Amino acid sequence: MFKTNALLVTALFACCLDQNADNGSPMHKQSNETMVIDGPYVLYRNDSVFVKYVEDNSGVKSARTDSMPVTMKDKIILSVNTDEAGKTFSVVLKSKLTNEKAEYNGVKNMLVISDIEGNFAALRKLLQGNGVIDENFNWTFEKNHLVLTGDFVDRGATVMEVLWLIYSLEEKARAAGGHVHFILGNHEIMNMSGDLRYVHERYSQHAAIINKNYMQLFGPDAEIGRWLATKNIAERIGDILFTHGGISSYVNNLKIPLKEINEISRPFYTDTTYEYKDSRLGVLFSDFGPFWYRGYYKDIPKATAAQIDSTLEFYNIRHIATGHTIVAENISTLYNGRIINTDVHHADGHSEALLVEKGKFSRVNAAGERFPVIQLKTSD
Repeated sequence: MFKTNALLVTALFACCLDQNADNGSPMHKQSNETMVIDGPYVLYRNDSVFVKYVEDNSGVKSARTDSMPVTMKDKIILSVNTDEAGKTFSVVLKSKLTNEKAEYNGVKNMLVISDIEGNFAALRKLLQGNGVIDENFNWTFEKNHLVLTGDFVDRGATVMEVLWLIYSLEEKARAAGGHVHFILGNHEIMNMSGDLRYVHERYSQHAAIINKNYMQLFGPDAEIGRWLATKNIAERIGDILFTHGGISSYVNNLKIPLKEINEISRPFYTDTTYEYKDSRLGVLFSDFGPFWYRGYYKDIPKATAAQIDSTLEFYNIRHIATGHTIVAENISTLYNGRIINTDVHHADGHSEALLVEKGKFSRVNAAGERFPVIQLKTSD
């Protein structure tokens, strides 16, 4: 499929859904009657890049592979199908991957989404309904920021479509003066480190078809794995600290600046030994670390107002926004507005995002309707 003498190499690898996929969308047929049902997976070996996907030919699944020299990586364009029949978006592979900053000043407007869990349709509808992208998946959010606070993988049947969309929007946002922040949750870290207990069964099956285990598809020899390794587990954006789970009293006591939290954690995203020379990593990767902690919402023990105030003061923020734990049907605030919870029941068809406009919070749905953020009572 690839022509090495072409100025632009296009990989038309459609990422379609099984007939059994959660949203019931039909698979899309190519002209040769072969149906691409999963992919693309961009993998590396030595000086070559391989693009793999799974096809279904009259009920028989098989792998297809195309390869190119690594030097031509940025000439590859992937075409990825969506939940809408016949609708695709293009992905240009990045020529270079760089680690994200930990702090972003002066950000006034942003849309915040968490815990999509492989549900491409829910993500698409929220982004289109709130003016982040148009019907052709172009960035329309101008200089504003899109913040994704973890758990965009696992459980659902359209994980790769979700990840490639986020990947593609980063460059489109940057070109317009905006930004996409993808902060890792426990499920991204689980996939990268081989804890696959929540992976949809289709992905385990398809990984075997392309002669890989699923962890390898999120590892250092995969484009998605390399890209995820550049992401953070905590960021300050404007006056809000974003992390998937939260900041426990144990992390407070370590007094680690955000930049350092990310720098010391990043090399261990794919670790399977749990042997840390730096004792702080034992806390950061525990149930009390930024991507696992649930103490704002559950008695493990329950966070105190003093604990939260300590976090706000140390990181010079006014609010902490998390996903990870559903506490209400709607996006909610707790502890007198200091904690914002953005995890809702996307899988049940109830999707919301948090809209931040010059310090004011609204919750929005897929139709772009705005509502007040629900305030929940705590013992604070």
